[in-house]
Amino acid sequence: MAMFYSTDRVLVAVMNNRRDFQIAQEEGWYRIPQKKAPPTTTEAAVLAFYFTKAFGDEKWSIRWYGEIRGHELVRRRDLFPDEPDHPRADEPYYKLQLGPLMRLELPIYSLRWRRITFIETTWDRFTAAEEINDLYASGADGLYVTLKEAGFWPEREFALREGEVEYVVDLAIPCREGTVAIVTGGRPAPGDALRDPDVEAVRRAVAGLGGPIP
Repeated sequence: MAMFYSTDRVLVAVMNNRRDFQIAQEEGWYRIPQKKAPPTTTEAAVLAFYFTKAFGDEKWSIRWYGEIRGHELVRRRDLFPDEPDHPRADEPYYKLQLGPLMRLELPIYSLRWRRITFIETTWDRFTAAEEINDLYASGADGLYVTLKEAGFWPEREFALREGEVEYVVDLAIPCREGTVAIVTGGRPAPGDALRDPDVEAVRRAVAGLGGPIP
């Protein structure tokens, strides 16, 4: 079994179909389009998979991970030679070579349905995480812990739209009549977002929107 250091990079990728998971299990590789690949793709030591609704009762959770043993840049047609006419056949992909997949003793769940593409984290966070939001790292770490201890269970790196503009805020608390958006520092945010608030300000905002969604 591979041994990892606390600071080793872990990349969490969305697994949205059983064929790709079978390839990862049996053939030992996973593909990521170069144009969508996060910055740490070629530096990550571990690849983990977030299951979508295609996996039935295991949906919205991380259950499997594997050591990344190498990578190469290839065209999609090289990965799937039986699909030469695919619209993205000539697009470049990172092919990540994987060791045997290992199953987590305790799955890492998403408490609510949310859109996730990639999560870049570290081995110590990955092994300590109880839910998806524990994987993220940012300047909002302290406030996240404080709000979680206060019973709000905020979402991290949450996408919100205001008109035609989409923002990703540090923290968000979905409520019965809207969402309380929270940002730290100078991060762009919707006009009604709370900026560097204390717990009481968050509590008032949540109450004003009918209370949190359980």
